[in-house]
Amino acid sequence: MLHKMPLRIKHAIERVPGGMMTVPLVAGAVIATFAPRAFTFFGSFTGAFYHGALPILAVFYVCMGATIRLRTLPQVVRRGGALLGTKAALGIIVGAILGRLIGEQPIKSGWFAGISTLAVVAAINDTNGGLYMALMAQYGSPEDVAAYSVMSLESGPFLTMVTLGVAGLASFPWQTMVGAILPLLVGILLGNLDPELGDFLGRAAPTMIPFFAFALGTTLDLKLVWEAGLVGVVLGIAVILISGIALIAVDRIIGGNGTAGVAAAATAGNAAAVPLLVAAANHKYAEAAGPATVLVASSVIVTCLLVPPITTWWNRRVKRTPKDGIATPTMRGVT
Repeated sequence: MLHKMPLRIKHAIERVPGGMMTVPLVAGAVIATFAPRAFTFFGSFTGAFYHGALPILAVFYVCMGATIRLRTLPQVVRRGGALLGTKAALGIIVGAILGRLIGEQPIKSGWFAGISTLAVVAAINDTNGGLYMALMAQYGSPEDVAAYSVMSLESGPFLTMVTLGVAGLASFPWQTMVGAILPLLVGILLGNLDPELGDFLGRAAPTMIPFFAFALGTTLDLKLVWEAGLVGVVLGIAVILISGIALIAVDRIIGGNGTAGVAAAATAGNAAAVPLLVAAANHKYAEAAGPATVLVASSVIVTCLLVPPITTWWNRRVKRTPKDGIATPTMRGVT
């Protein structure tokens, strides 16, 4: 009976904008929020899903790297560098403007109580690489996915410290920088040495998207959105608007259609740790660090939930082509 009446779960998920990313991500976030001890209770393989995004992402990197040919590497560096430079420039501009308007301390009262230069810059500077790569695997090219190997240099507090004028108080060990791109390089090497192996590994990449998305969702506590209130939601929306518009423009300038720009507009989960790290390096940000942590965490959740459907909408929009006088949408990876 079951084989005659399939539930068509995959079809239903793919009807949701960015469904293969969004649905598992929301499922993980709901479980982590309302049953936070579920993963530790079961332990073993089930428990491994909790904060288990990095190992899956490492394998994802190898598989995506295997689809990249050496002749396309200049494009990878060009695209990643352009998006990285745009995020850095945005942080500097916004930091300079807010620094003059409100200084280093958070706003004490009113509608925007708790907001600070530190919170806004930290939320803008750090791209959610996992979300970006998952979306680009669905709507972009392998080169778009690999571009994050360059963009990953923005991870952590370094760029925020530079933006806030305290450069030199943080640095990246060379081992960490090499480790960020090593799985990708291994995949590129294997795929170019043996194209058949490259095809084999490349086919596995889309399959890992829902698993990675679920693991990412388990790191999100939806209660933080409530704790941060309307200011946190506004910050997340502002990050998407400000960085999204700039990144779309740059992506189009370098030959893309803007989809990579939208996908890069989300705040990374590790950005929530940046305010405390900055405050540890420079104590004049100590007062802003606490409220900023909550606001950035809220921005992480809001952007993670909104960027996938916005990316799907944008991709459909830019891929419409006139046919017999009618705009017909053509979609890659969406049914």
